[in-house]
Amino acid sequence: MARLTSLIAELGEIQAAMARIDHECATYLNAIPDDQKASARNLLHYLALRRHDLRHAQPLLASHGLSSLGRTESHVRDSLETVLGVLYALEGASWEGALDTTPLTKDAGEVLLAAHTDALLGPAPDGRTVRIMVTMPGEAATDYALIRDLVAAGMDCMRINCAHDNAAIWARMIDHLRRANGELRRTCRLSMDIAGPKLRTGTLTPGPSVLKIKPHRDAVGRVVRPAIVALVAASRGRHVPLPVDAVLTLDSDPPSDLEPDDIVEFDDARGKARCLRVCAREGAVAVGELQRTAYVMPATVCRFKTASGTTTRRVVNVPPLEEKLLLRKGDTLLLTPESGRGRPAIVDDQDRVLMPASIGITLPEVFRDVRPGEAVWFDDGKIGGMVRAADEEQITVEITQAGPAGSRLGAGKGVNLPDTHLRLSPLTSKDLDDLPFVARHADLIGYSFVRHAEDIHQLQHRLADLKAEQLGIILKIETRHAFAELPKLLLACMRRGRFGVMIARGDLAVECGFERMAEVQEEILWICEAAHTPVVWATQVLESLAKTGMPSRAEVTDAAMSERAECVMLNKGPFIREAVRTLDDILRRMQTHQTKKRAMLRPLQLAHAVLSDLSADHTTVASP
Repeated sequence: MARLTSLIAELGEIQAAMARIDHECATYLNAIPDDQKASARNLLHYLALRRHDLRHAQPLLASHGLSSLGRTESHVRDSLETVLGVLYALEGASWEGALDTTPLTKDAGEVLLAAHTDALLGPAPDGRTVRIMVTMPGEAATDYALIRDLVAAGMDCMRINCAHDNAAIWARMIDHLRRANGELRRTCRLSMDIAGPKLRTGTLTPGPSVLKIKPHRDAVGRVVRPAIVALVAASRGRHVPLPVDAVLTLDSDPPSDLEPDDIVEFDDARGKARCLRVCAREGAVAVGELQRTAYVMPATVCRFKTASGTTTRRVVNVPPLEEKLLLRKGDTLLLTPESGRGRPAIVDDQDRVLMPASIGITLPEVFRDVRPGEAVWFDDGKIGGMVRAADEEQITVEITQAGPAGSRLGAGKGVNLPDTHLRLSPLTSKDLDDLPFVARHADLIGYSFVRHAEDIHQLQHRLADLKAEQLGIILKIETRHAFAELPKLLLACMRRGRFGVMIARGDLAVECGFERMAEVQEEILWICEAAHTPVVWATQVLESLAKTGMPSRAEVTDAAMSERAECVMLNKGPFIREAVRTLDDILRRMQTHQTKKRAMLRPLQLAHAVLSDLSADHTTVASP
């Protein structure tokens, strides 16, 4: 009984902390609308609970058949007071310590989360409670069938990333969505993400203009299929009607009398004689087969051998190779404003570095904020470094993480500064230009790079100016600072409108460390459930399936775990239709087994089958 007495005292302290929060935050809570006030109070009570280490108490509670307080996010005070009442009864005493206000019950908490989810994401489809969001590729603007198929397959929210394309392209996608909703009698919603101040690497000095064309070979180097090469005049563009391995643009059309089995000869960049055998002619496009590897540069002369003789054309417009910086552990990398092109390290004959490699970054404003000793990550965490020196013109980084043989860093790759306090507004000039379009057309707005409560107020004021307060806001939690400030961000959102949270697991993993990603993801789910806030589970869900048509075992398990959120986001890919259908099936199956952290004890076919087999075996063994 002494253990129960000690436990009662400890839980009583937690309840007293909840009462103090109600008193200390009364003015703040009174400023929150009535429809969000219970959620705000429950979030604060949950934070009070999670200040305490209750791991030692949970087995004791469970041993007495009581809630171990491990699944109380949506109704934390009600669970705590219920447990306290039972503990007093076990000690033969009555408890009169409930707080004056009526606590939020489990059923009421679940109703609030469901209502907030419906308001933000629309009604759930029949047979599935978790919604599916899909990011649109640019080609969706000209492919109505794609959007219609996705809506038919189970897409509940179409996502447009305003970092790509333009308003004309977005408008065509939106027209397709409205048409598909009408034809299929669905209410698929529209989410538009404003780009925010995304930090990326700048341009690099281009490599040589050369195109490598090679046939397909087997494991021992034998050609199993020649390279298919299209030849087309530069004036007609690089688009060809047939699938090919390479396109050679010429200074004029191929000869009009060019026919199948004619030969096109040329000397490649190494002086090697090569020839193409023409296999097809489609209007102004000739298609040939190349049996041997060739390197083609601008001004390469192609000699067309036809029935009327030899005609020449020159190759033009060969794009330069994309250069990348090879970085190894211990190397120095200079970060500069984007105005200059990056370049590899300059070395002498003995391979000694005379000038370190350099590359620009897209937001010069960060140079005022970066300090020595802070971490920097490139390309989704593939390359890591430590800032050794910094001023407003240059940041010196020592590479501390790269592949065993080094890693290559290209242009346009993401840069993360998890330790740096960046003084950047999450609303860029581009975002402000895009907001009027988004306000007119979208149901939801994805808010990138949000970190502080003031960021929320800034967007809310902009939407109010546009008379678009009804627009739902999805906070993209993608930085360490946003994660640390999450409860404050939620409380700021509660003051006005509909909102939800996206776990942007790609950037967040880089910012917080991959080893912490699972832990951080769990904490976000808990905090949001305590605030009755819907969550979007995002980044690389069924990515292999969407891109290659074949899922990995790990990503199927990840998709199954995503049932704990209110919405799951898929990214674009050639097999996105299949990915939506697969995710729909996984979510429908999983919701019969689990909701949030709670296992659903539905009958298991496995249990029926095994017990039936054991009963049959027992009968057989017992028979004389």
